[in-house]
Amino acid sequence: MASDDTRPRERWRLCVAPMMDWTDRHCRTFHRLIAPRARLYTEMVTTGALLHGDVARHLDFGAHEHPLALQLGGSEPADLAHGARLGLQRGYDEINLNCGCPSPRVQRGAFGACLMAEPALVRDCVRAMRDAVPLPVTVKHRIGLDRVESYEFVRDFVGTVGEGGCEVFIVHARNAWLAGLSPKANREVPPLRHNVVVRLKRDFPRWTFVVNGGVADRAQVEHELARVDGVMIGRAAYHDPWRLREWETAAFGAQSADAPDRDEVEAAMVRYMHEQHAAAGTPWPSIARHMMGLRLGQPGARRWRQVWSDHRLRELPPVEVSRRARAALDGAVPDTAVASGAAAGVFQA
Repeated sequence: MASDDTRPRERWRLCVAPMMDWTDRHCRTFHRLIAPRARLYTEMVTTGALLHGDVARHLDFGAHEHPLALQLGGSEPADLAHGARLGLQRGYDEINLNCGCPSPRVQRGAFGACLMAEPALVRDCVRAMRDAVPLPVTVKHRIGLDRVESYEFVRDFVGTVGEGGCEVFIVHARNAWLAGLSPKANREVPPLRHNVVVRLKRDFPRWTFVVNGGVADRAQVEHELARVDGVMIGRAAYHDPWRLREWETAAFGAQSADAPDRDEVEAAMVRYMHEQHAAAGTPWPSIARHMMGLRLGQPGARRWRQVWSDHRLRELPPVEVSRRARAALDGAVPDTAVASGAAAGVFQA
């Protein structure tokens, strides 16, 4: 395991949220190139997948991804302790328990946000993981369930879970509505109440509180870091990843003078695509899909994105696709040519 030697509370100053189907190891590699100090999280991995599935497929990652947390989904203390031990063996820096996902599929498994109704069980799960590993065991949760907006509910949840040894709480500052809303709507419809997280920090000053939900620009990052210990950013980091650079500067101070620019990040990802194909046969489109927002805001970004997402180019080596995408970005290929593409011979080398 790589050393996670930042001062304890500062480890969570800037985090990229766990996002199902998005924050796989390829996405994390991309984010790490842009933000070397941000704390990254895996997609949620269920205890069932680790008990009965391909452990390597779920848990393998590259050393360059540190600091990296493994997010687990489950509700059986013994199974979660087993998952935590696997995480320790693989070299993760943190084990995080999901108590915030409101999807019906997760609810059927009796974990995710519905666990907030059973704080004593969450406490026992945390204690089992703390007994199993020396890593920080953290909890990601909502501020309430359904339409009841009770500060006392989330305060008592945090207090009970803390009895199990949790000292870091990542709080999505919305309620989870367990019926009647899709997971997407649950990220948008329940009102944001960041002040609840601030109040938790005030009531439990010894513990670390990270706010999640609705933070999407530098001013908001700076505002929240003046009130709580950290911010976690999700879809804004995925769709406009270059902003991770400014958020990281807001969280930790000036960037290194040798931080890679966008061209260097793209070149590094092309090398990574070659390495992954050579090592595991990974097709480059499954990696490139995560970097579609790299050029957002630059002239020619749409043309660049169209080249990288053109399925007719998937048999070409990624270095050649990158060359053509860069030419499109610079205006060498008209929009209509990018759209009509290889069939007309536009993309022939």
